[in-house]
Amino acid sequence: MTADSTPALVQNTDADTVGPAPAGPAGPRGPRARDTKAYLRYVAAKIGGAVVSLFAVLVTSFFLFRLLPNDPVKQMTGGRRVSAEQLQSLRHQFGLDQPLWKQFTSYVGDALTGDFGVSYQFHTPVIDKIVEALPATLLLTGTAYVLYTALGIWLGTRTAWRNGSVSDRFNTAFALTLYSVPSFWLGLLLIIVFAVGVGPIPGMFPTGGMESGGESGFGYVVDVAHHLVLPVITLVAVGYAQTLLVMRSSLLDEMGSDYLTTARAKGLRDDVVRRRHAVPNAMLPTFTLMFVNLGHVVAGQILVETVFSWPGLGGLFYQALSVPDLPLVQALFFVFATAVILANTLADVLYPLLDPRVGR
Repeated sequence: MTADSTPALVQNTDADTVGPAPAGPAGPRGPRARDTKAYLRYVAAKIGGAVVSLFAVLVTSFFLFRLLPNDPVKQMTGGRRVSAEQLQSLRHQFGLDQPLWKQFTSYVGDALTGDFGVSYQFHTPVIDKIVEALPATLLLTGTAYVLYTALGIWLGTRTAWRNGSVSDRFNTAFALTLYSVPSFWLGLLLIIVFAVGVGPIPGMFPTGGMESGGESGFGYVVDVAHHLVLPVITLVAVGYAQTLLVMRSSLLDEMGSDYLTTARAKGLRDDVVRRRHAVPNAMLPTFTLMFVNLGHVVAGQILVETVFSWPGLGGLFYQALSVPDLPLVQALFFVFATAVILANTLADVLYPLLDPRVGR
């Protein structure tokens, strides 16, 4: 029998036994090279899709907020009596008297260079307002993200592994309840109970804001942490429920697999089977969800930040939308969408490294 007629399985077995084949002209054209090329094509396609999505967001952010009924120039005057000449001067100052197509081309050209214009209500560059509010959002949503991701994965694994038990039914029902509760309603409820106080429960936390003022050093850190408690609990309560449900569902799908039966037949302990075999394979859907939520860390939580008067991007977006402050609203919408798109693209790029079946 010639070498070419040898079954591929036998060839692979022999290669594993003897060792790696010596480098030669055929090496770069082997399966590994083909896999690398396929992965690079896959990554290029995902990046190209992200670029198209970003441009679509740029176009949408311009036209969408121009459908709002409020006149930004009249809103800036605060209801004061202003002559038609003054209104026209303001419109000319902010470029609102130009044709729509010219406003659009100027907006796209400036946005591609990072210039989103000047805020109508704050009279400062939009990018400066975003940079100023970004740390507060990252502190709030980043803290909540770490907590609800870890809690959701841990509880989701426990409940699925004890499927049908009392703890499984309780945790699943509780997670479904929290997942269906609007975050702003839960935040208001926490403010009423734990900030204002109800009956024997005294008000223990601030009703809003990020700091009380007048603190420095370690006292400032404690003060900010005190203000963080209620908004973080609100975000964790909703976020952990989603992670728990996804993790539980994916782990239940893995529990009947043959490789787990084989692992148990080899004498491995149940916790080892769960930790080393079941959970890594069940993590794939949760991995995608983690990156989707990672994009929301930058996007923030508009309603929660508004309810708790948190000085982040979400609260800034609400203020800008009420005018409407078109440059600020457009820039924030673009930043929020960009964060989600980039997080999803990063998840798509990393996914084949966890599951080789993807991207071929």
